[in-house]
Amino acid sequence: MKKKAFAIMFLAITTITATAATATEQPVALTHHMMMLMLQLGVIIFAAKFGGLLFQRLKIPGVLGELCAGMLIGPFLLGQLALPGLPQGLFPPLTGFPLSNELYGICSLAAIILLFITGLETDLKLFIRFSLAGTAIGIGGVLLSFGVGALTVMLLDEYIFGEQLGFFDPRCLFLGVFSTATSVGITARILSEKHKLSSPEGVTIIAGAVIDDVLGIILLAVVLGYVGALRTTGTLDWGYIGIIAVKTIGIWIVSTVLALLLARRVSTLLKLFRDQTTIAIMALGLALILAGLFEEAGLAMIIGAYVAGLSLSQTDISRVVQERLDPVQKLLVPVFFCCMGMLVDFKELSSTSVIVFGLIYTLGAVAAKLLGCGLPALLFRFNPRGALRIGMGMVPRGEVALIIAGIGLAWDILRPQEFGVAVMMTVLTTLIAPVLLAWLFNNPTPGTTREVRVSNRKNCLFAFPSAEITEVLLGKLIDAFNKEGFYAHDLDGDPEKVYQLRQLDTIIELRREGPNLIFECEREDEHIVNSAVFETTTELRSMLNGLNMPIDQDALQAKFSQSARIDRKRAFDLGAYISPARIAPNLQAGDRDAVLDELLNLLLRQGCISKKAPIMEALLERENTFSTGLPGGFAMPHARTNQVEKIVCAVGVSRGGIDFNAMDGKPSHIFALELAPQQAAGPHLRFVAAITQTMQVVGPRLLQERLDATAIHRLLTQGV
Repeated sequence: MKKKAFAIMFLAITTITATAATATEQPVALTHHMMMLMLQLGVIIFAAKFGGLLFQRLKIPGVLGELCAGMLIGPFLLGQLALPGLPQGLFPPLTGFPLSNELYGICSLAAIILLFITGLETDLKLFIRFSLAGTAIGIGGVLLSFGVGALTVMLLDEYIFGEQLGFFDPRCLFLGVFSTATSVGITARILSEKHKLSSPEGVTIIAGAVIDDVLGIILLAVVLGYVGALRTTGTLDWGYIGIIAVKTIGIWIVSTVLALLLARRVSTLLKLFRDQTTIAIMALGLALILAGLFEEAGLAMIIGAYVAGLSLSQTDISRVVQERLDPVQKLLVPVFFCCMGMLVDFKELSSTSVIVFGLIYTLGAVAAKLLGCGLPALLFRFNPRGALRIGMGMVPRGEVALIIAGIGLAWDILRPQEFGVAVMMTVLTTLIAPVLLAWLFNNPTPGTTREVRVSNRKNCLFAFPSAEITEVLLGKLIDAFNKEGFYAHDLDGDPEKVYQLRQLDTIIELRREGPNLIFECEREDEHIVNSAVFETTTELRSMLNGLNMPIDQDALQAKFSQSARIDRKRAFDLGAYISPARIAPNLQAGDRDAVLDELLNLLLRQGCISKKAPIMEALLERENTFSTGLPGGFAMPHARTNQVEKIVCAVGVSRGGIDFNAMDGKPSHIFALELAPQQAAGPHLRFVAAITQTMQVVGPRLLQERLDATAIHRLLTQGV
């Protein structure tokens, strides 16, 4: 019966298919196109991955392996070989542009994603910190590279191809723009391997590369506008071209400024989706919309994608978007580079004249970066060795360069020979520059004329007895920062974990090295780190319920209670959580439990809590595990509870002092009882850090002067 039913179903399906096929040829053609696209994509994915992995094993950037794989399987080599059922080959040569519209559409999507991620990875703070040197180096490299690239084409084209071109011919200008690109990813990999990312040369190269990207994209926009104007008018109308240039630069600047100004609000709206994958998808959707709008305005889509990424780069969701889009990027970007390789016509590159053209163009591109970036570096405390390192670090071309070349071919600006020359230059600079850069850094001689302070960040090291304890603490610390509203990101996936913890402008890096936890943060954020470690170890000890862990809790408490300068620009707003009605200037309690009871009664009368008993139990459990009495007469009893939806605090002052088991053995006089929500993310760590810092500053005055509740509130929140 089942066989009969299956036979009837199969007959029905084949009948419907046959009927549809005979009804019209269009669905068949569409199905054939989609079948070819699926086959081509599958082969491209395998070829790109195998090529990338092979080159990586040979210590060569994987992008070149993907490029070479495309050359191998493309329509100008193996792709045109006849196969069973495919007499014209899997990638048959096409008239005009070598790729099908469907495949080129996927490449365009990959290019948008790549530039969107590039924008997200742009560190504006780093750029601003080294803006002067980076701007000079970036501008020098772009101007000289553009001029040398365009002049090389102008001078050699007549000699090699028999055509006389002017400097403002679209081909000259486009190959000039192509020459300006810098592959900071390839250079960053070498700097990372040599542990030189934080060196003066490393930071300056990264900052200069940001300028390179920005100016290169602006030049690309101007040249595309110029080409569009030239094709519209048919003549070189400088007035019209000037209008196009001003319009292009104006759109770029205005859109970038607006995007940066609105980034925080956009980030807030995206975070309403809560799920991090959804946040990343919606962010990519915005990038696609902006890319389309830029193309409609006469600029390239990749410019809009870069602006979208740049605007979100300074928000706390930037790393979330990068991580969630990483699988999409790993799928599509190799497809893009493989397809770029498929555009290389070997017949056009087989002639000696084209090879000579490519070698001269490459030498000019290398010299332009070495001189254009190296000479300005000499003006910013770099010696000749440091300037040479910077110049060499700016030499590799890569991702953005290939995207620009692909646009030139798609716009019919570049011919196949010139596209091949561009690919040749990309390959040679990507192969040569990393080797020479690594060799330059093998010599430990400093590259600056005097010591340069690179960062205001500092390392905070916490040593624990064993790697197992550290691993447990690491997980709980990540949870604590997540509850605090930070976004925690695994940066490398290695066993020795490296995390970035980010919330708005606060960026903290955390890594585990054996039994040690090492935080890297701005000096003004050190107190947040100390508070987090102190709180986490205390909670862990409470969870273990009496298990004697060999942790130096006294040392951690000393770090937690140590003084730190309060940065008023970044100061936490205590006034949002402390009110005069919740301040008791003269506590009547005589012991620890009575202090907690009196402050809880104060919160109860104010309607901040509904039940006192469970909170009292949580506070006592916390105090019995480890006292919150700190040196200097201050105590910070606190607990998490589901009775509050946001942080509430009660402050009390005892003139006579109460034994709170403080680590210095002295009585405590000032008490800040804080209750935080049980599950919701909230600024608990920031509050603890802020109130502790504030008490260290104003505590002595608070004890010396008999102040009422209003005066105490003003002292705590305003410092006066």
